[in-house]
Amino acid sequence: MTQMFEAPQIAPHEPKTIEKVAIVISKGSLEGIYPGLIMANGARMEGIEADLFFTFFGLDAIRKDRFEKIKVATVGNPGLHMPTLLGAIPGASALVTGMMKRQMEKIDIPPIPEFVELVADSGAQLYACKATVDMFGLSMEDFVPQVADIISVGEFYEQAAGGQIIFT
Repeated sequence: MTQMFEAPQIAPHEPKTIEKVAIVISKGSLEGIYPGLIMANGARMEGIEADLFFTFFGLDAIRKDRFEKIKVATVGNPGLHMPTLLGAIPGASALVTGMMKRQMEKIDIPPIPEFVELVADSGAQLYACKATVDMFGLSMEDFVPQVADIISVGEFYEQAAGGQIIFT
């Protein structure tokens, strides 16, 4: 006689919500910095913990001497759908940057200095990459006051523990 066994019932798997993000910003152009700031802001608005780690030219977003002068990269930028040669014409970057900033202003996206302050005020932590800071000969005095600290990659991983790492 064959016995029939009933398969155990498995409860449907509930999707896990994101509780923490660690965002790496490595590019120093308008289109390289804004995605990370927008994602951090969105995370904080949803109650998600957010840390930002600025490395290489992404440090320009938090440098006192550069964060008000960020431009769109016009040379070799396939997203602009224009020949590289046109992007190299003097003034092209300033023109495209101005157009982009006007478009962002229309939809209430703040300029980078204001956005950095907004994201930090929302509770996001901003960190500068120690290796890059050392490589460029910078110090804490070179950064906006919203930067919490200069940390190593290992320390960044410790901060990011349990979260999603996003590289923009």
